[in-house]
Amino acid sequence: MRKILFPNEVDPNKELPEITERKELARSKHFHIEEQKLTFSNGVKTVYETLKANKRGAVLVVAVNENNKLLLIREYCGGRECYELAFPKGKLENDESIEEAANRELQEETGYQAANIRFLKSVSVAPGYMGHITHILLAENLSWAPLEGDEPESIEVYPWSLEDIPSLMQREDFTEARSITALMLAHDYLKSKK
Repeated sequence: MRKILFPNEVDPNKELPEITERKELARSKHFHIEEQKLTFSNGVKTVYETLKANKRGAVLVVAVNENNKLLLIREYCGGRECYELAFPKGKLENDESIEEAANRELQEETGYQAANIRFLKSVSVAPGYMGHITHILLAENLSWAPLEGDEPESIEVYPWSLEDIPSLMQREDFTEARSITALMLAHDYLKSKK
């Protein structure tokens, strides 16, 4: 049975399923796969497998330079076995704030730091089975201040005009959902500032 609800009818206090058992299935340096046995409020029992994540998450930075160009990076993506255009990103380290992590990643991956960093939104990619959260930030008022990063090869930086978003969206090497979401959020915010 399905219910069609309007946005104002969504119950934010709906009872969560009870996790009756958790079992670690596999663990590596970056990944932790867990089996969860669940009982829903209607009595239905099921088993989920989830990819657990770093509790603090990661940052993704939409940097806009003085010429109204976005700073994209092109790096190798092992999951898809190809090079992709995306925004600078990386995990939060130690006790960094999300703004500090965003500036560090920006410096490591593009060579620029930002005087102004604004939080836009925290997003998940596939919350049905993955617990990873990415904090999206907008960086402006950039200045050259490179930091050494941990990338295995030099990252290519591509300035991309804010006026040319349609052609960026058409590219076959710009597919990462977090970057596409970040682009839309930043574009809407910048448009509202005008």
